Amino acid sequence: MRNISDLIEQYLKQILDNSGESAVEIQRNDLAEKFSCVPSQINYVISTRFTLEKGYVVESKRGGGGYVRIQRVELPSLKGIQLHFDQTIGDQIDQCNAEGLIYQLEEAGHMTKREANLIRVAIHRDTLILKLPYRDELRARLLKSMLVALLLK
Repeated sequence: MRNISDLIEQYLKQILDNSGESAVEIQRNDLAEKFSCVPSQINYVISTRFTLEKGYVVESKRGGGGYVRIQRVELPSLKGIQLHFDQTIGDQIDQCNAEGLIYQLEEAGHMTKREANLIRVAIHRDTLILKLPYRDELRARLLKSMLVALLLK
């Protein structure tokens, strides 16, 4: 069975998909009431699962009539994907940001769950047993090469 955080995440993504817009506004208290949880649970889901690394921008206004706006950031077309990777990844990338990029590509449908998992394993710190900054440099080179090969097939 899924936990409450998974259900809230799925619900918010479904709202985004069904809205036809790239952004949605929600009332934190209304959502907490819908899922019978405290508003801080909504904050937790939004702050951990709707990050920039995962392809979302979140804007929040607190107080009476406050809202949370979640906006999906679209990736560039596959034509400009190599340039995008060069700019996004650069000469080095840490594991957290690399996994965020992989998550974003998987969510956008540019790779399967299996492909994403294979890349995650290949660039994981337990696989790349090197000292920093060499590990982040190798991760960047591997990640760029794998993504270009995968997405420009």
